[in-house]
Amino acid sequence: MLHHGFTSNLEAWLQFGYVQALSRDYQCILIDARGHGASDKPHDAADYTLRRFVGDVVAVLDALQIQRAHFFGYSMGGWIGFGMAKYAPERIHALLINGAHPYADRSWGAFRQVDGTDSDAFIASLEDVVEQHVPPELRPQVLANDLQALAAAAQERPALNEVQKTMAMPCLLLVGEADSRYPAVQECTHHIAHATLVALPSLNHTSSFTRSDLVLPHVTNFLATLHS
Repeated sequence: MLHHGFTSNLEAWLQFGYVQALSRDYQCILIDARGHGASDKPHDAADYTLRRFVGDVVAVLDALQIQRAHFFGYSMGGWIGFGMAKYAPERIHALLINGAHPYADRSWGAFRQVDGTDSDAFIASLEDVVEQHVPPELRPQVLANDLQALAAAAQERPALNEVQKTMAMPCLLLVGEADSRYPAVQECTHHIAHATLVALPSLNHTSSFTRSDLVLPHVTNFLATLHS
């Protein structure tokens, strides 16, 4: 199961070569999170609780009659991965998380006063979260989203500190060394029983996903050890 980040959609996994590489050995299940891509886009923040995001993942697995899967989530998708560990651990064989941790992330506070009706305010808040400017060539792609739905989706980011000690599945945690989340990801590896940390030199929050050439070798090696 491949779960994209905030403002993105399942096409990102195709665009950056993840599906091409992983589908050689695995069935790849791609999902558009609620508020994103081709999924429903309610404008009420109550529709975007972590339980609902997790419920959507479980519903997809149920529809495919898959009891357990590897879950690979990037950024928001990684946060949902920690949610899977909390609310549906029996559905996860191994957890791969890139650019996310279970602790409170103050950067999401930038969206507290944003409702999606002002595109400039939305972009500014997004830049606070990813800690870099949205490139001009990507701005139209971001603005093509339903910004009111995305603003609603950004309102709840509860800390999940307590889930760490309950996580018994194998975990691969990836993070760019230039991502401000790096220290927090490092810290959580000390509290998860079967966690492996991969620090990606010189990569920031965005490039730690887009540079799939640097990410995929760690992912495929980790998965291979589970099936050896």
